[in-house]
Amino acid sequence: MKIRMKTPLVEMQGDEMTRILWDAIKEKLICPHVELKTEFYDLGLPNREQTADKVTTDAAEAVRRLGVGVKCATITPNAQRVVEYKLTKMWLSPNGTIRAALDGTVFRAPILVKGITPYIPTWTKPITIARHAYGDVYRNAEIKVEGKAQAKISVTYPDGKTDEKVIADFSGPGIIQGIHNTDASIGSFARSCFNYALDTRQDVWFATKDTISKTYDHRFKDVFAEIYEAEYKEKFEKIGIRYDYTLIDDSVARIVRSNGGFIWALKNYDGDVMSDMVATAYGSLAMMTSVLVSPDGKYEYEAAHGTVTRHYYRHLQGEKTSTNPVATIFAWTGALRKRGELDSLPDLTAFADKLEKATIDTIEAGTMTKDLVSLFSGKANGVDSETFLDAIAARL
Repeated sequence: MKIRMKTPLVEMQGDEMTRILWDAIKEKLICPHVELKTEFYDLGLPNREQTADKVTTDAAEAVRRLGVGVKCATITPNAQRVVEYKLTKMWLSPNGTIRAALDGTVFRAPILVKGITPYIPTWTKPITIARHAYGDVYRNAEIKVEGKAQAKISVTYPDGKTDEKVIADFSGPGIIQGIHNTDASIGSFARSCFNYALDTRQDVWFATKDTISKTYDHRFKDVFAEIYEAEYKEKFEKIGIRYDYTLIDDSVARIVRSNGGFIWALKNYDGDVMSDMVATAYGSLAMMTSVLVSPDGKYEYEAAHGTVTRHYYRHLQGEKTSTNPVATIFAWTGALRKRGELDSLPDLTAFADKLEKATIDTIEAGTMTKDLVSLFSGKANGVDSETFLDAIAARL
């Protein structure tokens, strides 16, 4: 008998090769064992174009309503994609839209496998990147300065009061950029980090550059400290975990010398860059979990990598590809486990655990996609994606 679900997951289908893998994972690994209930949204670029991207905002609202979502990798179009897909406009990143709607924080952690040693061998435990998901360069305003000019930053309040500063006096062409954040969003980021730390019993390291950015970055530091002292210090001390603030350059040096096993909280752009660095140091971006957590306890699980365009076009030509599906599998298991926890379905949470174990055991036994072969210290058999999924299914 298949495992039954009470509440649907929000299922968000994506693009290109990850879209193909998405269906294969459901067919081979999940649906034979689970009576899957989902509320489906097609976030593939053609459907986003057809719906004027309303499908993305609808999906985000569904996650807020149902509490747990699972998302396939999607295309964020650039100028070339606008031509390729005949788009009417350059639609925004679906991830950015969903993150803004949920006011969430992205937590990314490596999937550790025996036989794949991190490039930094002292990293024996996973480092979880907590990335703020609002503002900074992702919601910036930019101007190209054409010649001699004075650039200013200005704030105008409803009562007519203004605050203004000179950014630069240009003697010739240049560029300027304006970024912003809000106390409310920074506060949500802090609470998400502290709640996740309590759930996973990990220390939190937060890093910015407040010595240089004495207003912008310093506000992040102050909000974190205020919320920690008022709401979380006693809870942290009770279970023996810590919160530390460090300058970002100092934290990088400390982290390289560390053993891992903590949450590294970073602003939006810093988290974007460092999550790829951490993923590569542990082995592969395809071997990372990623979950968006809102401060009020909504969860959206996703694969941290892109849509694997190069493999998709080979697939369209009838070739078998060796695309790594592990991050997408773990997006599904994360969502199923959380749905099981929230709905008190121990069989569903146990299934998620078993699917993850079957996936890791398959790799540790020597069967894996070809991207992992050069990283693996034992005897490795690099196979195509379908063969790899069949091996996991047999072990499951």
